[in-house]
Amino acid sequence: MALIGRFNSLQVVKTTDFGLYLDGGADGEILLPKRYVPKGEPIEIDDWLNVFIYLDSEDRVIATTEKPKVQVGGFASLKVVDINRIGLFLDWGLSKDLLMPHSEEKRPLQVGDYCVVHVYLDRRTKRITATARLDRYLDQTPARYVVGQQVELLVADKTDMGFKAIIDGRHWGLIHKNEVFKFLRSGMQETGYIRELRADGKISLSLQPIGQAAADDLGEQILAKLRDSGGSLALSDKSPPEAISQAFGVSKGNFKKAIGGLFKQGLIAIHDDRIELV
Repeated sequence: MALIGRFNSLQVVKTTDFGLYLDGGADGEILLPKRYVPKGEPIEIDDWLNVFIYLDSEDRVIATTEKPKVQVGGFASLKVVDINRIGLFLDWGLSKDLLMPHSEEKRPLQVGDYCVVHVYLDRRTKRITATARLDRYLDQTPARYVVGQQVELLVADKTDMGFKAIIDGRHWGLIHKNEVFKFLRSGMQETGYIRELRADGKISLSLQPIGQAAADDLGEQILAKLRDSGGSLALSDKSPPEAISQAFGVSKGNFKKAIGGLFKQGLIAIHDDRIELV
């Protein structure tokens, strides 16, 4: 049985002038229209193809070699390309746009807006559907992260406390304001790190590595830049966060910890407007 809304590896069972028929198991033969048949080497009976399975405008199961931006069960930031009485239509990389019913909107959207959505298979209609109501699809399994662990983040929403982000497509986390040292917006994908696993189950995130190893690595970067700059750098613990982020891609707090460690080792001197090699 082919999985609707996902990539499937299916075997060619018939060739026609208008496309190929693939073995969909319990779903029978599934058409791969001619316009989606890969060019190049001839495709023969019993060959295997990696295809995405969805329903066409007449609710027939159909295959494509187009690559959607997200599969069923995943999260993505998608652009609204049309709105009608049924719902919103999102560009997800296929010729047929993805429907998000009005009941699945979290806030009013207009054509051209981007929205972070979860993609699911409607149990009644078997149609691939999007929702902006994400809470029901996250934090369903216990969080088994460890502090300092590297994770993949999808920034979902800005709040008074910082930015909510989806961790590895499974859990909610928060990048607190004081951890935001560069431009962020909803829909951005970032590499992050687990900063804190709180007793209430909430997860705090960082955009920088955690722990002594990270501080040591930053210290080495600072020393290297000092050597390349003739032994002096126009940055210090009083420099604006933007200048530090532009130079090293880190927060001011982590920079201060790193130069403090170098100072204690007797490797640098810290002045109000600069640091210098000793």
